[in-house]
Amino acid sequence: MAEQEEDFSLLPLSDRFTHKNWKVRKEGYEDAAKQFAATPDESAPLFRPFVLDAGLWKGAVADSNVAAQQEGVNALCAFLKYGGAQACSRSRNATITPIVEKGLSSAKAATKQGTLEALMLYVEVEGKSDALVEDLLQGLSNKQPKIVAATLNALTALHHAYGVKIIEPKQSLKALPKVFGHADKNVRAEASNLAVELYRWLREAMKPLFWNELKPVQQQELERSFEVVKNEPAPKQERLLRSQQEAAAAPPAAADEEVDDGGEAEQEDGTEVFDLADPVDVMGKIPGDFHENMASAKWKDRKDALDALYEILNVHRIKDGHFDEIIQVLAKSMKDANIAVVTVAANCVDVLAKGLRHSFSKYRGRIMAPILERLKEKKQSVTDALSQALDSVFMTTNLSDCLPDILEFLKHKNPQVKSETLKFLIRCLKTTREAPAQPEVKSIAETATKLLTESTEVTRAGGAEVLGTLMKIMGERPMAPYMEGLDDIRKVKIKEYCEAAQVKAKFKPKPVAPPSKAAAPAQKRAPAAKKSAPGLKPPGKRASTPTSENHVSSPQSRPAANKVIPSKLGSLPKSGLAAPSAGLKKKLAGAGPPPSLSSPRRNISSPSPLDEAPAPKLGRGLAGRPLGKPAAAAAEPSRPSAPAGMTAEEREELEETRADRDRLQRSTDDLRADKAKLTSQIHELQNQNAQLIEDHTRDVLSIKAKETQLVRARSDAEAAESTVQRQTREMDRLKRELSRSVARDVSPLPDDQIYQDRTSSNGLAHRPGLQSFDSGRSSEHRDGASRPERRLFGSPSEEKENGAFDVGFGKRLGVGREGSGEESGGTAAGAGVGVGHGGDSYKRAAEVTSQLKARIEQMKAKQGLTRPGR
Repeated sequence: MAEQEEDFSLLPLSDRFTHKNWKVRKEGYEDAAKQFAATPDESAPLFRPFVLDAGLWKGAVADSNVAAQQEGVNALCAFLKYGGAQACSRSRNATITPIVEKGLSSAKAATKQGTLEALMLYVEVEGKSDALVEDLLQGLSNKQPKIVAATLNALTALHHAYGVKIIEPKQSLKALPKVFGHADKNVRAEASNLAVELYRWLREAMKPLFWNELKPVQQQELERSFEVVKNEPAPKQERLLRSQQEAAAAPPAAADEEVDDGGEAEQEDGTEVFDLADPVDVMGKIPGDFHENMASAKWKDRKDALDALYEILNVHRIKDGHFDEIIQVLAKSMKDANIAVVTVAANCVDVLAKGLRHSFSKYRGRIMAPILERLKEKKQSVTDALSQALDSVFMTTNLSDCLPDILEFLKHKNPQVKSETLKFLIRCLKTTREAPAQPEVKSIAETATKLLTESTEVTRAGGAEVLGTLMKIMGERPMAPYMEGLDDIRKVKIKEYCEAAQVKAKFKPKPVAPPSKAAAPAQKRAPAAKKSAPGLKPPGKRASTPTSENHVSSPQSRPAANKVIPSKLGSLPKSGLAAPSAGLKKKLAGAGPPPSLSSPRRNISSPSPLDEAPAPKLGRGLAGRPLGKPAAAAAEPSRPSAPAGMTAEEREELEETRADRDRLQRSTDDLRADKAKLTSQIHELQNQNAQLIEDHTRDVLSIKAKETQLVRARSDAEAAESTVQRQTREMDRLKRELSRSVARDVSPLPDDQIYQDRTSSNGLAHRPGLQSFDSGRSSEHRDGASRPERRLFGSPSEEKENGAFDVGFGKRLGVGREGSGEESGGTAAGAGVGVGHGGDSYKRAAEVTSQLKARIEQMKAKQGLTRPGR
């Protein structure tokens, strides 16, 4: 009973936030929300404990009791709403994780809506979302699918409310492939919703960041989902930041600024791939032999090197670096004789300019002139590539930077260069976002007017289109002076081009505010003069038109002077001299009235007739008084241009100083123009020097390459000469071997010694079998002698075999050493072939003949001398 009757409302809010009783905590959350709403400003002492101890909000958002958690989330929203940026920055790190894990996936719709509102307030008050989105994306790694789905839902709501300008979409796009592969269908559905929401803002620019990582089926499903929102108008930010709310509540005096901001917003394109992509360092990917290949004499090597460079540079965003050598190579390639090399080089310039954007502007002066010079190429594919490169280069700079080169090439003697440069100028005028200045308008209009008298129709039509596009930007009135000398037909054509042109820039004349501000002090001082001279109106007119008093040549100033002097003199006796003398004594510190007042009158109204004409009407008694009064009246119109307390000498010195300033300014402008011209000449000379150095380097490398080739050719010639000598010696040796072989085959065993009868009584010489064998043997020897080249293919081992065979064969026939000894010694013929034995001798001879033929065929097969017919 004591616990129930205890009053916990007397406890501090911080103690009630951490109380063990959930009811006490719930009541504490409710009281905190009410007290936060009643605070006068962000610096109220009530916020200090919660700013210093952010852990209190961690427990409130992740309260174990569902009812208390709902009130804790409401208290957090009140704290963020009324506590300001400090409350958000101090509590964000402690609350995002419990919001993701406990709040977004809560079963109660009120709690879920409250946590989502807290996330919205974090973005609204802080004005930035990078840290918040980074903390939210950690929830995508949670193991519970409901938490992942709730996190994706929160990201979708944030993008829908604030758009992609405030909520950075890059991190969300990179996380999409992972959640599209989740096993839970609810997670995949929320991922599709997030992708569709991002597509509403980014369109096709979002695809390069994640599209290739999806499966084909997922791509098809997303394409069907994109078709639903493709035709919808461009989305707008639905929830304003705190800073935007303050700007919207600004007084009407800022209406002009809002209009200007709106105009800029209309000019801004949607988010591009360049804004979402990460910079890529391409310098490290360029091959080491790139410059060597570009210096090659073969166009194929140069084209292959540029193709490889194009593949490296063809990324969405390039990290800034030193591309001077690459630009120099590309500029030189524009002069290449092969159009394929020129086309690929132009494509490289295109992707490099798109990848670097504004960082490429420093290379514009080195690459634009060579591209414009190469526009003389008549092949359409080359011209298109060069034009695309020029457009990309122009997008990195502005019209003022590119205009000198364009106007210079519009005077080119080549009609093709002039025509293509004219088209480029028209594209520049249509895409520029800044209207050209008056000097630039004059130069463009004069050049285009001269082109209207060209001999070719294309050039004349281009000049008319330039004037029409320029009229669309500047308006008809500023362009009227340049249209005076044209005939009606050309004027009609120019107006047609003006109506059809679509431009992004619009000339806005500056409001003439200084005259109205200068007239304000004169109007304030006029009543003081009226008090001293109530009936005087002309001084008010003089104050409003000071220029008519200073310039005597205007005819309207003279009658005004004639009227003013008598009207002032009518009131001189009472207050004519009192007010001027009092004021002059204060302002002129020590100068006497007569000399100080008389000199301004002489300088301002220099013609003497105007000052002397009213004198006869004044009377002699007032001779001294007009000296002060007209001077005071004349001093009034000079107040807007100079301080009223200045003497005539000081005014003259001021005018001289102003004239000197104008003269110095003109001389400074001339010097700046000369400096710019000299700078351009210096750059041109530097480019020429670099070109000469490169040509010299290429020539030196070419000479070294030729010397290397000459040395290699000499070494090859020496090797070939030694080979020829070696082959000659080998041929001589083979010839000697061939002669020995022939001698060995013929001289030791003549055919007639084998079969011829050594005695006249045996009669074997008349046998046809032996005679035929002898003739065949002789023919084989003749064939072998007539074809010695076939014996070259035989190896020494084969020759040895043949030699061994000859010796054995002679032994078998009995005509070896035994036959020779038998012939020389005179022994009986019984040791050889038995010629006198009748039938046995004939059989023996036939057997020997068959063996001899078989052996000869084997020898021919070994030596490769077998004839095709056999």
